Amino acid sequence: MTRVMTRAITWRPRALAASLVLLVASPALAQRSAPAGRVVSDTFWSPIMTVRKVARVYLPPSYAEGGKRYPVVYYLHGASGSENDWVAQGHIDATMDSLVRAGMPELIVVMPDGDDGWWTTWNALNAPGCARDTARREQAATYCVPWPKYDDYVARDLVAHVDSSYRTIADRGHRGIAGLSMGGYGAVTLALGYPDVFSAAASHSGVLAPLLGIPHDGLPAPSGEPADVYELHARWPAWLWPSLRLAFGQHDMFGWYARDPARMLARTERAGRAVPPLFVDVGAGDPFLEENRAFVEQARALGARVEYQEWPGTHDWRYWRAHSPQSLVWLAAHVAR
Repeated sequence: MTRVMTRAITWRPRALAASLVLLVASPALAQRSAPAGRVVSDTFWSPIMTVRKVARVYLPPSYAEGGKRYPVVYYLHGASGSENDWVAQGHIDATMDSLVRAGMPELIVVMPDGDDGWWTTWNALNAPGCARDTARREQAATYCVPWPKYDDYVARDLVAHVDSSYRTIADRGHRGIAGLSMGGYGAVTLALGYPDVFSAAASHSGVLAPLLGIPHDGLPAPSGEPADVYELHARWPAWLWPSLRLAFGQHDMFGWYARDPARMLARTERAGRAVPPLFVDVGAGDPFLEENRAFVEQARALGARVEYQEWPGTHDWRYWRAHSPQSLVWLAAHVAR
């Protein structure tokens, strides 16, 4: 533990952040003959959801040497995604190797399977027809979970498994969480809902104001909160609504209010609990741009510490690959101290 803390004192996250574009874009850096981390697949039993789940785990370059313990960051995928996305499409392992070579403290990065569960406890049990859906890529045995409690699964089952299976620094101060789109929603709400587990959260293009919806099918961007769930339904594209209605609610607004990030933050503040620092970014051409702006405005009005950035780009892997280094550096500055 002393080695981790001592190293963290000497590195300068702001100086490193200034060279992020060069680090990620340069093939020469990626090919340099230097120690690299490795990614392993891990399958474990979730008592909360009563199924076996899968996670990808990035282990830093020095992990094989043995003895040292590491801070951990959890990276959540988006809707229709999987635990493989951050490596296969986000190249987060190569990004981590480049950042470590540039002086960032080493981290373990955990990328779990979250189905289309919105990283929350659903407002309903899984649909009876789930097992009969053959269009889905994943097997029903792991996707159609009997007890869809995706927040407890991450914060309790997954974290406990990681801390017992890998050499982690097993406390909240050395544990952060991040995600993209649906995973950005999950990262922020998990940090707010489990302040004993996560000390900081980062969101890329997150669904941070779900009551607003998004522009789609030629409809303009919505404004203000909807009057009822029927108006809310119209604010979301048809392909995304089925998972949203199961997770948030399809008959009334109460489930949506309970799971709204700004309302969760307000409840945290009223309860006198510490609000974790947040990192939020979104592309200037992203359909969730107004959602992110609305959440950040509300969060700052409540006194939350939010680092917010808008960069060119839209809701795609080109954007997330370009800007995952910022969240990694930001999280390392909080959890590797």
